[in-house]
Amino acid sequence: MTTPNKTPPGTDPEQLEKTGTVREIGSQAVWSLSSCKPGFGVDQLRDDNLETYWQSDGSQPHLVNIQFRRKTTVKTLYIYADYKSDESYTPSKISAKVGNNFHNLQEIRLGDKRDHVSKKKKRLMVS
Repeated sequence: MTTPNKTPPGTDPEQLEKTGTVREIGSQAVWSLSSCKPGFGVDQLRDDNLETYWQSDGSQPHLVNIQFRRKTTVKTLYIYADYKSDESYTPSKISAKVGNNFHNLQEIRLGDKRDHVSKKKKRLMVS
């Protein structure tokens, strides 16, 4: 179901996209959130502006759902999180789950705040 990530750590996905190594596929998906405050939704989550972000407005768990219209292989998922700017609201753990529908999701990666933190927002890419 998953393949090892062959992208070297610290590699800039925008540079990889320019060379044709990866391509952005987030625009092919339907994005939804478990909750959000007005003005802090999917558009702010997906834009390239570091000053904008998603802010949940409900009880945990806080979820970002990404659904593709057809079966899609995702090899790399880039997530921007700036723990140093706001430790109290930035998630301490990030989980990625994959499957054919909501009933068969399996966790493939669990990250925490010690994982790499990017200097800019990243987009969903596939290599």
